[in-house]
Amino acid sequence: MQSPKIPDANRSAARLDLRRLILVLTICSALIPFANTFYAGYLVQRQQLIDTTLDGHYAYATKLARSTDDFLQSALQQLDYSAKLMAGHMKDNVFLGEEATRLRLQTKSFNSVTIIDNTGYVLATSPETLQIAGKTLTTSGIVETLQTKGPVISQPYMAVTGNFIVFISQPVFAEDGQYLGAVGGSIYLKQESMLDTLLGSHFYEDGSYVFVVDKNKHIIYHPDGKRVGNQVNNNDAINQISLGESGKMPLINSQGREMLAGYAIVPSTGWGIVAQRPKAATLAPLNDLMRSVLYKTLPIAILMLLLIWWSARRIASPLRQLANGARDMDRPETADKIQSVKSWYFESHELKKAMLKGIDLLQRNITKLREDVNTDPLTGLGNRRHLEAAITAFQAQETPFAVLAIDIDHFKKVNDNFGHDAGDKVLKQLARQMRDVSRANDVPCRVGGEEFLLLLPGAPLHSAAQVAERLRALVEHTELPVVGRITISLGVAHWPDSDDDMQAVFKQADAMLYAAKRGGRNRVEVAATVEPA
Repeated sequence: MQSPKIPDANRSAARLDLRRLILVLTICSALIPFANTFYAGYLVQRQQLIDTTLDGHYAYATKLARSTDDFLQSALQQLDYSAKLMAGHMKDNVFLGEEATRLRLQTKSFNSVTIIDNTGYVLATSPETLQIAGKTLTTSGIVETLQTKGPVISQPYMAVTGNFIVFISQPVFAEDGQYLGAVGGSIYLKQESMLDTLLGSHFYEDGSYVFVVDKNKHIIYHPDGKRVGNQVNNNDAINQISLGESGKMPLINSQGREMLAGYAIVPSTGWGIVAQRPKAATLAPLNDLMRSVLYKTLPIAILMLLLIWWSARRIASPLRQLANGARDMDRPETADKIQSVKSWYFESHELKKAMLKGIDLLQRNITKLREDVNTDPLTGLGNRRHLEAAITAFQAQETPFAVLAIDIDHFKKVNDNFGHDAGDKVLKQLARQMRDVSRANDVPCRVGGEEFLLLLPGAPLHSAAQVAERLRALVEHTELPVVGRITISLGVAHWPDSDDDMQAVFKQADAMLYAAKRGGRNRVEVAATVEPA
């Protein structure tokens, strides 16, 4: 007896296997490790650039913060020296005027200088064009100076002259310790000042800049003078500064641009100095370099991609057809489609056989899965789909039924006090107790977080009320681990005794539930019956 002739396709499947094909494909696809190296190198260099920029800007912001603090301390020393000179001349307006002018012109630390007595009355100013001499000032900086009676660097505020300023002051005391007033210098934040000179010149380019904010997130220095005085709330660096933190971070600034920022606190004032640079400017040289490398390797890469594409398509063809069959395995014609697939290598041939064997099992499992769709996964009770199906069946068969609307009292406190795991256990326990009081054909469902419904087909309203009371008492007297005892509130209605409209019956049950809640919880409220016409 002659042996049956083996078809060529079967011989090919026996001769070839996926392992050898993958090996050949891997040898031909040197492009993949190259691409991986290319991309990894880009990521490493990109991160190095970002880290270096962040470190540099943090160091620069720290340096500026120290320089700014040194400037402010120097200003306080100048004022302190002048305050001691004024102690015996607070009634000599000529002397005070000359001293104010000297302070303003000697180091140009201040845009203006003001000398006040212990009531805020202006004794002398420089320049005199301020026209505030002889007036009593009540601005926040002056009030802080008079209340503190010590060295003060004020938070930025609007002065009576209309300037947005920082007021730096030192107290003037008589030899017997009597507080006589104060001498203070103003730095104009929206005009050229020593602070502007200190912060305005820096070595960064490509869109980098420095700005300063106070503890309340107000900009007190910015290259764009129009922004001085604005409050910024949507900047992560400024948020950290308001908490007294120094550091560095990538961020999106208030203008929506990605920036690399370093920020540092000025110790004497709590101001924050932010040095930042656009992320795009930092990465631009690296992007240009990587594009140049890519363009030079692109022709070979294209050829290799074409080879891989052709090989992958050849290998994937039977797998793609089997995958299409797997997507439609619940259809009766799928078995014939899978049978017609030309599986020309070993693995696809074996997969084809396994799929044909699995179709029958899948068809059986689909029925069970459809049942699972109608079940609440936590409690095992019916869900809304199950509820709607039951209502449709009752309506079609004209089966009267009672509705129990159930809600756990103070369930939020259970989650808040004991955690959601404890809350889940409470829900499962209530589901078990609902089953305990239910008959075989009753329909217990979970319709929300702690909201449940129990449908009692064929049960009159008074029987449903008894079931509700039995469930309420069962829950009340059950001691749960960790949580202890809980209670439930229930509303009961009946179709058609409570209303001919089925939707209205459910609303009545819900209304009774809320009536039970308002009545003190741990109660059962029953809807009134409708007298037949």
